[in-house]
Amino acid sequence: MNLANRITLARIFLVPIIMFFLLVEMNLRPIEFDGYSITYEQILATLIFIIAASTDGLDGYIARKNKQVTNLGKLLDPLADKLLVAAVLISLVEMDKLPAWMAIVIISREFAVTGLRQVALLEGSVIAASKWGKWKTGIQITMIIALLLNNFPFAFLQIPFDIVASWAAALITVYSGIDYFVKNKNIIPVE
Repeated sequence: MNLANRITLARIFLVPIIMFFLLVEMNLRPIEFDGYSITYEQILATLIFIIAASTDGLDGYIARKNKQVTNLGKLLDPLADKLLVAAVLISLVEMDKLPAWMAIVIISREFAVTGLRQVALLEGSVIAASKWGKWKTGIQITMIIALLLNNFPFAFLQIPFDIVASWAAALITVYSGIDYFVKNKNIIPVE
């Protein structure tokens, strides 16, 4: 169990803590100013989400730098990413901040690409993250933060950044999924 794998495990263990702050009502008075309102729980969940999301690149960097890439890490890292995003998206649906169909589209793409990667591994291939996959991740994280913060600071400017980010995340998620399948169609068994 090296440092990179411990960081990945920490990301997994942060998921229920984030969900706790998002879904358990503590009945604390929200912070309100100039028509904007946010709960302390949302702020804490957002900070923990940012920490968890930022460990995604860190664990891989440490593993490669120290030449400690392990099979456990290769298994846990994408699992941790999927758990983090799926859990927060489902929480946002429960909080009525994200349409269920968007969460389903995003989560379905994640499972489909993960399945494609597993098939590739069985065939002796590795599918590296594409530029669209990296864009997808960045936009999803941006969307989640905007939704968790109730569109702060854009709410004061009356710019629906959270809605625009949600649509951008859904569209780029679908596009990047299609891109993975088109570029790797030779891996898919047709028997």
